[in-house]
Amino acid sequence: MTDATEQANDANRRQVLYWRLLSRLFDHEEQSSLESASLAVVQDIGLPPALLDPYTGVDNVVQRHPDLEVEFDGLMVRDAGEERDEAAEVRRAALVSKVLLNVFGTGAGTVTAGQLARWQSDAGWLERALGCRPGQLRGGRSGHGTSGGVQTPDLGTLVPDIGPELGALEADLVKRMHLREVLADPALAAQLTPSMSLIEQLLRDKDNLSGVALANAKSLIRRYVDEVAEVLRTEVEKAAVGSLDRSVPPKRVFRNLDLDRTIWKNLTNWSPEEERLYVDRLYYRQTARKTTPQRLIAVVDQSGSMVDSMVNCAILASIFAGLPKVDVHLIAYDTQALDLTPWVGDPFETLLRTNLGGGNDGMVAMLMAQAKIAEPANTVVVWISDFYETRIEQLFENMAAIHRSGAKFIPVGSVTSAGRGSVNPWFRERFKDLGTPVISGHIRKLVHELKTFLTF
Repeated sequence: MTDATEQANDANRRQVLYWRLLSRLFDHEEQSSLESASLAVVQDIGLPPALLDPYTGVDNVVQRHPDLEVEFDGLMVRDAGEERDEAAEVRRAALVSKVLLNVFGTGAGTVTAGQLARWQSDAGWLERALGCRPGQLRGGRSGHGTSGGVQTPDLGTLVPDIGPELGALEADLVKRMHLREVLADPALAAQLTPSMSLIEQLLRDKDNLSGVALANAKSLIRRYVDEVAEVLRTEVEKAAVGSLDRSVPPKRVFRNLDLDRTIWKNLTNWSPEEERLYVDRLYYRQTARKTTPQRLIAVVDQSGSMVDSMVNCAILASIFAGLPKVDVHLIAYDTQALDLTPWVGDPFETLLRTNLGGGNDGMVAMLMAQAKIAEPANTVVVWISDFYETRIEQLFENMAAIHRSGAKFIPVGSVTSAGRGSVNPWFRERFKDLGTPVISGHIRKLVHELKTFLTF
């Protein structure tokens, strides 16, 4: 058989696998000819038939065939100079089809806790195939950016908007669960993995839960909060640099000893005859950093479209509240404003007091926020909303007044991990004219903006 013929056969095998994938995703009727042809291809290239079973999770396949794990990692990331190998592409097509079908072929009808758990695991394998860590694209708790010195790919160009789409799929699965029944059964509740979609549903339904179901719901919320807090705390610590305070004498302790400077300053005391350096003065490193009391006022729209922003902001506010000389105040609003400052140190308690949903009337929160501004020069106001308001001109004029007073005003369209958010274009243009453009995208953007104002 010639090379050209073999390449043509490999191309046909790959097409069979992808046509079977499309058929499975868009047609509920199983196409027997595509199924049998795909089975023949998989067996011919030495892969397990379980790859074609949409009810078998990737975890299960990898447990039975451990050698496949390394192939799934970075499966969908192609190096720019990588040569195209038709035989390798057939194998890649079989593995890619498995991941895509398990994640995007969610079917219909009621979802069990076990099915949700399997989907979450398979979504994690898709994220690994894209060169990320499980949970990363869905706004999970595994962090972002680099890991072990390896930079993750630019997913904005690789697969645009896949993070929000994964989040939407997960949210749909959660809605199709009989969540209250699952929470009431400790064995079923233990199968749940906390995620933003699940937390949103729990927060919306918390007033209708009691007993064991409520206890399990609170446990899941706390687990998620603790995991996200760990990631965000790392982001804040990276930003927490501050400037050295030269007015404070350095502590004369061994760990602060500047050995290089001490030797350099005492070189005039070198004795060539004795080959000995006499030290008449020790020099120590400056470690104290300038800290000015700062007030951070975070105002968060808690309407239905801003759930993940509410969760992320509650956690972030608690982290900043734990920093020295940062006075944090937190206000949530829909058509009424709620001062959550007494609980700002505990994001779990903060979230339990939110009332997600409702309309938007930012003026009720504005009045509360203005009363908290004592020293504008040392105050930053972070306003997180989609800015679809009822009293838009009045609200904007008050925001502009805060900016003119000397306070730092930061409008934020979304602080989601996935980066999708809708902002009222009327507000967006006026904030740009004011010189305070709306921050949209990942929560790290907000952390970066805050660190330029707050000194830790």
